[in-house]
Amino acid sequence: MSLYAIIDVETTGGQPHNDKIIEIAVVLHDGQKVIDKYESLVDPERSIPPTITRLTGISNEMVANAPKFYEIAKKLIELTEEAVFVAHNVRFDYNFVKEEYRRLGYVFTKKQLCTVRLSRQTFPGLASYSLGNLITHFKIQVSDRHRAMADTYATTILFEKILANNADLTSATNLMTLGVKESRLPHNLSIEKLSAIPDECGVYYFHNQAGDVIYVGKSKNIRRRIAEHFADHTEKASKLQQKVADVSYELLGSELIALIHEDVEIKRIKPEINKAQRKEYYPYSIQHYLDPQGYIRFDVAKNVQSNRKKLYLLGEYARLPDAKNRIKQVKYKYNLCANLCGLEYGTTACFDYKVDQCLGACCQKESFLEYNARAQEAILTLSRNLEGSFLIIEAGRTIGEKGVIWVHEGNYAGHSFVADDVQLSAANLSAQVKKASTTPDIHRIIYRYLNDQKKVKIIKLDDAQSNFGLE
Repeated sequence: MSLYAIIDVETTGGQPHNDKIIEIAVVLHDGQKVIDKYESLVDPERSIPPTITRLTGISNEMVANAPKFYEIAKKLIELTEEAVFVAHNVRFDYNFVKEEYRRLGYVFTKKQLCTVRLSRQTFPGLASYSLGNLITHFKIQVSDRHRAMADTYATTILFEKILANNADLTSATNLMTLGVKESRLPHNLSIEKLSAIPDECGVYYFHNQAGDVIYVGKSKNIRRRIAEHFADHTEKASKLQQKVADVSYELLGSELIALIHEDVEIKRIKPEINKAQRKEYYPYSIQHYLDPQGYIRFDVAKNVQSNRKKLYLLGEYARLPDAKNRIKQVKYKYNLCANLCGLEYGTTACFDYKVDQCLGACCQKESFLEYNARAQEAILTLSRNLEGSFLIIEAGRTIGEKGVIWVHEGNYAGHSFVADDVQLSAANLSAQVKKASTTPDIHRIIYRYLNDQKKVKIIKLDDAQSNFGLE
């Protein structure tokens, strides 16, 4: 069910960058009935021009004790959350609200519907589509014209008439709500099919005319994300518009599982438009080791099997500059030596030491004990390693189900969905978790997720439990 926030603002003038809101009204509508209302005068913190007072009846005295916009900003966000912004000449009202939030450092963005445009489509042939003319034409009973709630009430009645009289409104509303023009949709992808896609978490697939998958993506809201592809004005969006003939999807319930499954599918299918994630491994890694003098050193190594076995690796990187830049970051953060970080090569003191920006580990002027204390902190910062064996418990695809991600000895080993009442034992999961190989991308996805999320349900496994199904 769609949710609409029908809004009107009164302002000190017609320019959002220069003028301010002096009154705002919101009617929340679920497409069938009004479910909430809100209105407030607003102190614009400037004088209201006499012409505006004559038009609206709102004077400086009336707003003197009214809240300032920042005092009602949170209430408006909470009230209109997930709602489409509806107004008569929506650009005017939307731009004023957006500008008020911009002044507060907040980016206000919503899908929009314009009742002027919808009225033209629904009731063609009228002499004028101004709100005043439509009020007269439809005999809408309203007092206090040019006050925010009165105009919002009139717009609400008009919107309900549009809903009742336009058989094609569902399609038109869906187009505008999704933010995509029908002309930008691929020829074989209808707005009805796009609208039928769930607004849930999952992975989606774009197919060409032959049925081949040419692009794989993921989103917490796959319908919205698919629509965004065709609303964008980018080279990739144009390519998708030309090549996509159909779309399919898989609901996954969990953002983490969607991220993992997207990577697995891209590497399995190798779609022509997904290029960045096709690689099975990264060619470079950051290593650390002890030199003969006992100092911890860092360097970038080729990520080959022989190095993986003999070196202490701290992270894998797709590009050499990315790995070098990461070492530079920790060098400056922990005041490390350029020579010992592999950023300079020489047997004498590094350049930083000569300009008093290095404490002298490169020429043993600083003891390895003091230096290594900072280097150990750098190792913790650089490390992207997962430790041990454990299960991550996530939301399932449906009620009564949970998602399980299995990490074995620091490596992703697979994921699956199980019923809520299934005990997470080795025997149960061995039969249900589909075994999979880890990749640098999946490793990075899990590592970041565990570090970014405040609450993650984890079940630790000992070695015996974690070896199930791997023997």
